Amino acid sequence: MQVRTIIGFSLVICAIATIGVGQLPQRRVQAQEKSTPAMTKSWVEFTDDGKAKQPVGYRKWVFIGTPVTPNDLNDGEASFPEFHNVYMDPESFAHFEKTGEYRDGTVLVKELTSVGAKKASSGNGYFQGEFTGLEISVKDSKRFIKEPGGWAYFSFGHKYPLKTVVAKNDVASCNSCHETNAKSFVFSDFYPVLRASLKPSKK
Repeated sequence: MQVRTIIGFSLVICAIATIGVGQLPQRRVQAQEKSTPAMTKSWVEFTDDGKAKQPVGYRKWVFIGTPVTPNDLNDGEASFPEFHNVYMDPESFAHFEKTGEYRDGTVLVKELTSVGAKKASSGNGYFQGEFTGLEISVKDSKRFIKEPGGWAYFSFGHKYPLKTVVAKNDVASCNSCHETNAKSFVFSDFYPVLRASLKPSKK
């Protein structure tokens, strides 16, 4: 009786262990799914009538560069005298790294800051001042079927407080300039992070 009891108990233990082992991979997969944030294509939300809502959390996206064309270098009348801190949504940046192309769903955020001080302990220069505005460009060939290249441009204002919801700009105000002067509608040559992402890795 004791031998049978011990054998029976051992079989039960083995069965439980087998079930537990069989469930481990599934549990690990579930744990990985919970710990890995899901990528989303909805980096910007739109209203039912096609207006864009101000993007959220873009300062945690991929920073790609800061062009500046100050008044001092443009006879006091620069078209864009501010710093333009430009961010790209992570999903589209990953796609650009692999293909060198801007996917449908690409969002570029341009946060404007004034030229502040022109002197620092490091020397003379142009240093960022205060935030002055916010603009975005979105590529979506289905949503913006009539826009050249499928790109649409939105401005939330050049003075705080910014607008929270805005309609797209006219084609003549932004799109036509980008179409004429920029490769693939983006001034990629002025963004070193984009240029570097396309260079073959050094072994």
